Amino acid sequence: MTKTAEPTRCHWATSDALLRDYHDTEWGVPLHDDRRLFEFLVLEGAQAGLSWRTVLAKRERYREVFHQFEIARVAAMTDRELDKLLLDPGIIRNRLKVSSTRDNAIVALAVIEEFGSLDAYLWSFVDGKPLRNRWRGMGEVPASTELSDRMSKTLKKRGFRFVGSTICYSLLQATGMVNDHLVGCFRHKACAAEV
Repeated sequence: MTKTAEPTRCHWATSDALLRDYHDTEWGVPLHDDRRLFEFLVLEGAQAGLSWRTVLAKRERYREVFHQFEIARVAAMTDRELDKLLLDPGIIRNRLKVSSTRDNAIVALAVIEEFGSLDAYLWSFVDGKPLRNRWRGMGEVPASTELSDRMSKTLKKRGFRFVGSTICYSLLQATGMVNDHLVGCFRHKACAAEV
């Protein structure tokens, strides 16, 4: 029996099944669902100082304790509920990160009221169309850009927390607002075709 060759992937997704699955099915795919966009906003902020692998391993528990990322339900969480989460080893137990989840939900509700959706607001940073980069090597992919700097500054002004420029760039990449799959990666063309 002949072994099927693995497709060429971005190097960060080659050694771990969890990262590989995320890379192959989600990363860079244009996302327009408010709840899922909010989930990525929370998870990217939770990643600060940690690896994305760590966050992915805790993702299901985050979904459970933060009401499947229903923005209004998260915004209504009490201090007591948030304090209780600091004892839960299934999430990243950082008081500032946990409390920022509720704070960001409250700000997200205000954004939705003003713009009609979190989707419309976040995608306005790229004029509603994904930016398609053509990187050949991982060394070319930036950690932040002028766009993520501007996004970070604007989100902070609105009251969002854990939205530094690097976090914003990761959010742009994860949700397909920026396609940073390498040109040689089998997902580059597929993600470029989706809107």
